[in-house]
Amino acid sequence: MANTCREKGVKSYLTVNNVLYDQDLPLMRQVIDSAAAVGVSAIIAADVAAMTYALSKGLEVHLSTQLNIANIEALRFYAQFADVVVLARELNLEQVAAIHATIQAEHICGPSGQLIRLEMFCHGALCMAVSGKCYLSLHEYNASANRGSCYQICRRGYTVTDNETGHELAIDNQYIMSPKDLKTIHFLNKMMDAGVSVFKIEGRARGPEYVKTVTACYREAIEAYVDGTFSAERIQDWDARLATVFNRGFWDGYYLGQRLGEWTHAYGSSATTRKVLIGKGVKYFSKLGVAEFSLESNSLSPGDTILITGPTTGALETVATEIHVNGQPVDKAVKGQAISIPLGEKIRPSDKLYKILAVKPSDTTQTK
Repeated sequence: MANTCREKGVKSYLTVNNVLYDQDLPLMRQVIDSAAAVGVSAIIAADVAAMTYALSKGLEVHLSTQLNIANIEALRFYAQFADVVVLARELNLEQVAAIHATIQAEHICGPSGQLIRLEMFCHGALCMAVSGKCYLSLHEYNASANRGSCYQICRRGYTVTDNETGHELAIDNQYIMSPKDLKTIHFLNKMMDAGVSVFKIEGRARGPEYVKTVTACYREAIEAYVDGTFSAERIQDWDARLATVFNRGFWDGYYLGQRLGEWTHAYGSSATTRKVLIGKGVKYFSKLGVAEFSLESNSLSPGDTILITGPTTGALETVATEIHVNGQPVDKAVKGQAISIPLGEKIRPSDKLYKILAVKPSDTTQTK
């Protein structure tokens, strides 16, 4: 993975922010040794044991939000270990700006000798617990979220019952522990003005189309800020695109001063589109610019939007302008047929073919 990232000109980061017990230390060292050997760009850590060992192996260290760094004194202490600090998600932008100003004024540097850079979450799922320190999954299933084993039972619907009377209390929303997803693209300019120079997108267990869409939107937003084209019209476009991929609804987080979280009103995704797996790749004919697929479920017609995903292909979304079966154009292809679609990019036999469908406002998907 690190080699692939390097070939593509992007950095690779390895998260080692678990709660570490003594019995975990040999494995932690083994993991970091492997990371150093393959040239991982940096280790994201929350335990001093992982930080110091990574530094001893010549690796750059970034501080995880699991440390809950919320003030300049904590940052000043941890600066000896790291060049990048992911601040607590509960801070507002005024607090972030104050920390950044102090870094500049006091010239607080990391091990590299460069000024500490501030990193913040800008998009994606949020934990109901302070900086992700949740024990619900551990308490119920002996699976610690702080050790990479969260069962996400906070995402379920719950009822609240009065133990004395047995009466169920009337509440506005049964998803009382499931926050909406964070979205900051409409005030990303304010985050950058506050001194945030590294943006973190949460994408655990999300599909490749999520990664492609979200990273593209935020990259465009950052570039728009730099070149002076950040505008309401562009924000509207980014909002519409972000709504098409997995989300639980959106809110601003705590950055603009809000102190109470906003909770989702449905289980699963609230995206404006959903993907339906309908087939798999068979072959690509480079000279013809045609991709062949096996249609294993559902149907497909010219004009339908399709998504092709695979380890090498990535996430390719396009419109099926034409569909051929046995060399002949058809108005509709059905399950069991081998279909050919004009395509400008190569696909592989391991690729999956999806049809993208619009979701009605009243629909609630159950897809994670």
